[in-house]
Amino acid sequence: MGTRFSGKFCRKCLYTSLAVQDMIRFARMAYPDYDIYEKSGYPEGYPISTQDAANSIVRDMLADGYYVDFVETLIRIDSNGFMGRRYPLRSLDDVIDDVIETGFNYDPETGQFFEDQNQQISRNWNRLIEGDERKMAVIRLDIAGNSILVKENQKSLINKVYGDLREIITNAIVSRFGRLWIWEGDGALGAFMLGNYSRMAIFAGIEILSEMVLYNKMINPLNKNVNLRISVNSGDIDYSESEVKCFEAETVRKAITLESKAAVPNSLVIPESLARSLDQSLLNAFSNIKTIPLDKKSVIKYRIYQVFQEKE
Repeated sequence: MGTRFSGKFCRKCLYTSLAVQDMIRFARMAYPDYDIYEKSGYPEGYPISTQDAANSIVRDMLADGYYVDFVETLIRIDSNGFMGRRYPLRSLDDVIDDVIETGFNYDPETGQFFEDQNQQISRNWNRLIEGDERKMAVIRLDIAGNSILVKENQKSLINKVYGDLREIITNAIVSRFGRLWIWEGDGALGAFMLGNYSRMAIFAGIEILSEMVLYNKMINPLNKNVNLRISVNSGDIDYSESEVKCFEAETVRKAITLESKAAVPNSLVIPESLARSLDQSLLNAFSNIKTIPLDKKSVIKYRIYQVFQEKE
């Protein structure tokens, strides 16, 4: 993944702007447990020159898939400093332009690089590697009463409607820089990582519910409405190309529990832990706190947003 970046501007930015220990400190902010001595083969404590340190760090960031994260770290350091000290980084604009030329857009407000979706929409946002732990939000969707719909309608109509549903879900997720990770026919799982990812996931869910109201009223050829149960949760997720491993993440499992046990048809459920992070204007769209039993000793607190459709 790293070979498409030249890295030359980043190397120059580092060795003309920072001391070696600062380079290493900032590298560890992007690359957990980064060890320049282990990576480079230098003996522990060996005095590394600024140019050698810059070359080693950029090489490792490129090779191990942390380069974009490292550049975003440098942007934050240049803008905000670190521990009360300013670190003006020379030629940082050249570093940013180098990333943009490889197929990313840059958002100055968040200081993040977004995959240029006019060129490519990849499962990993063109930056994650297998096992990469990230904070994300996930959206879980399921069709309520799917078996009845399938039983009572022609297969051709079911295929058409579920194809329309997939398009509605995909558009709502991708337009907010999320990714549709899993499509099961009667359900789906999407993920959000960039920007205010939790808010993005919630708005995607609200949009999908609203779109389905119009779809059921004006387009749906089936003999019943297509009703969705949706949940959103956020937390740490280890990225994987494997769909099986995606479902093993605790953050995903909780989203599935909320969708299956707390959501009702035409609703979106979020855990109270996520609700506490929302601004009041958005939280007002949800119910007061509700609970479902998790086991004999604990409960899950949640809030629910509902859309009411005309009776069939």
